[in-house]
Amino acid sequence: QVQLVESGGGSVQPGGSLRLSCTASGFDFERALIGWFHKAPGKEREGVSCFTSNSGNTYYKNRVKGRFTISRDDSRKTIYLQMDDVKPEDAGNYLCGAHRDGGSFFYCPLPDLWGQGIQVTVAA
Repeated sequence: QVQLVESGGGSVQPGGSLRLSCTASGFDFERALIGWFHKAPGKEREGVSCFTSNSGNTYYKNRVKGRFTISRDDSRKTIYLQMDDVKPEDAGNYLCGAHRDGGSFFYCPLPDLWGQGIQVTVAA
């Protein structure tokens, strides 16, 4: 089955940490460029961190640089987003998206496959 399944969301206190996981199946994981997208209430969805090339280049939204880290485990077909020093503006729905045709981009490439999303709540 062709899909992306997110896990690891939940509630975190400001300044805390959370790790999101996205596990892929049914397509060429190593060819795809996979990243994390954030949908905050009342705002448009935006790419926060993605792999932007098949050589492992990455993109981070400015506001998460130094706090979020994207990584991958090819043996598990899983992409991770380590979120540290979480801020209230990080709250919202996080979606994993895959641009399955590979390539090289400066920003998060537009995915052609999406996960269902996972909620992150930031509260003291």
